Amino acid sequence: MTEHSLHLEGPEATAAAGAALAAVLRIGDVVALSGDLGAGKTCFARGLLHALGFAGEVPSPSFPIVIPYAPPELRLPLWHVDLYRIDDPEEIEELGLDEARADSALLIEWPERMGARLWPDALRLTIDRDGPDARRLTWTAPAPWEGRWPPRT
Repeated sequence: MTEHSLHLEGPEATAAAGAALAAVLRIGDVVALSGDLGAGKTCFARGLLHALGFAGEVPSPSFPIVIPYAPPELRLPLWHVDLYRIDDPEEIEELGLDEARADSALLIEWPERMGARLWPDALRLTIDRDGPDARRLTWTAPAPWEGRWPPRT
């Protein structure tokens, strides 16, 4: 697996990157989205969810931990997960992510909280600040994502 990156100028570009991912997302996919507080993870998630058809406001799931979305709101079921408040990887078992993955895609913020429980076939994305309003999106795409991410332009 090779690491790649993309410069994102402003929140619109960050949301557009999320929308690009929505175009190739499938049931069973896991997207592990890392980055510091305020890096743009929720902006990326909003772009993805809106591109999947969600018309409402996209809150951060920091407090509920999991926000499930399903058709007809979206073209496919998706669980938006935020593990920021998880201290022990053992707590993740209670969330039912393995079961959810069987019929949904998973978008997981703060995936490092999973430790070794993160699936090896997850698309690993990291958003870092790259200037005052800019971000850098870095990714490692395992074999199941080859040819899907990054999208061909």
